[in-house]
Amino acid sequence: MTRIFLTGYMGAGKTTLGKAYAQKTGLEFIDLDWYIESRFHRTISQLFAEQGEEKFRQIERRMLHEVGDFEDVIISTGGGTPCFFDNMEYMNRQGQTVLLDVPVEVLFSRLRVATQKRPILLGKSDEELKGFIASALQQRMPFYAQARYRFDGSRLENRHQIGQSVEALQSLLAE
Repeated sequence: MTRIFLTGYMGAGKTTLGKAYAQKTGLEFIDLDWYIESRFHRTISQLFAEQGEEKFRQIERRMLHEVGDFEDVIISTGGGTPCFFDNMEYMNRQGQTVLLDVPVEVLFSRLRVATQKRPILLGKSDEELKGFIASALQQRMPFYAQARYRFDGSRLENRHQIGQSVEALQSLLAE
């Protein structure tokens, strides 16, 4: 029975690596945000707007506990998931936790092209975006750092790098 939780900031590559890892290993891949959206028939942005952050985080926690009982899965969590309630402790009890550690500059280059898909980033200048990412990472790192493993998520830009990263993650988790 395998449970792997991928954590890290938005744009860290949790979904990219998680999908590729699942495909190579035969594990089921679950993106927690997609799971929530399919269960509630609303986007994460809509849930935030309709419910407010506190209620959304309660929903997220319930759904984390639901998928955290599944077997033979790799789960990509939302960027904020580890930072609320006892979510990191729960994930550490349930399976292997991996922080995708990515420098601010790499996150900036990835998120800069995705601002339309991420309402929280919309309308920010390059400098504002870099500052926002750096500040959020600093606030979240005490939670992210509780993951059992740290993994360099900066090399996920093409199929070759993704394949190498899958192999490196397999080796890391086998130790």
